Amino acid sequence: MRSRIAPLSILSTFLFLTAAVAWAGIIEDVGNALARNNFSAAEAELSAYRAAQGVTPEYLDAYSWMARAALYQHDYDRAAAYAKQTKTLAVEMLKTRPLDAEPHLPTALGAAFEVQAQVLAARGEKTQAVAILRSAVATYGNTSIHDRLQKNLNLLSLEGRVAPVLKSDEFLGAKLPPTSDLKGKPVLLFFWAHWCADCKAEAPIITQLRSEFAPQGLEVIGPTRLYGYTAQIEHARPSDELMYIDAVRHRFYSGLLDMPVPVNTYNFNIYGASTTPTLVLLDRAGKVAWYHPGAVPYAELKAEIEKVVR
Repeated sequence: MRSRIAPLSILSTFLFLTAAVAWAGIIEDVGNALARNNFSAAEAELSAYRAAQGVTPEYLDAYSWMARAALYQHDYDRAAAYAKQTKTLAVEMLKTRPLDAEPHLPTALGAAFEVQAQVLAARGEKTQAVAILRSAVATYGNTSIHDRLQKNLNLLSLEGRVAPVLKSDEFLGAKLPPTSDLKGKPVLLFFWAHWCADCKAEAPIITQLRSEFAPQGLEVIGPTRLYGYTAQIEHARPSDELMYIDAVRHRFYSGLLDMPVPVNTYNFNIYGASTTPTLVLLDRAGKVAWYHPGAVPYAELKAEIEKVVR
């Protein structure tokens, strides 16, 4: 005989499922409120969620957007407060679970450190910002937020320092020149990923600028790395992914086929290339002159190259 569910149970189940669907969108709801510059609405969404669901990784992810939005508006006091609370709650959660059990907690914690450091730097307290990031890298160096922390550390401390040496155990295109061959030459490092649309859009810009500045000795090197998947294979073997990267290179980077492409995760870690593309300019002395996570328009990149080819 088929079991019967009491009307109250049906109603309870419906309400539970409805709430679950609603709460699943907390990050989007907070983001939409912040896009309208409505912090009060965002805080109301977070308060309602926390009252019903408690502090969850999704809650912390959404909460961290409050810090990022305040930082964007240069409201440093509010940004610092949100970042501090995000980190406090995240560290408390880490007492009972690993950081990388799912994606929301590492996103929230990484954002908290990022905002804290950027607020300190904006206030002229760069030394303290660097110290916070170095401590975080030491603590979370073996987790998914390492590259994000390193990126922010590099933004504050890498320019003016001798560039970290690239590794090239595996490569595509031309072989990576030894460091001695690059002495006296300006170098553009173009960190890219096979899945990255912005990287593909940046390639023609870099191709054109390399041609323009070749007489001044500009070298372009394009580090990439394996990610464990391709467009067709969810869990790809390294050999299959390398073949796929080479196919992407021929299709979207045809003007840069002779560019040395070292394939190594270490290079991404040491340069903090969690954002792709990441562009790094080295001067003729081998020091980092410019470090930029993200795509760059032609005119802006040309202006930066002109500074190092002089």
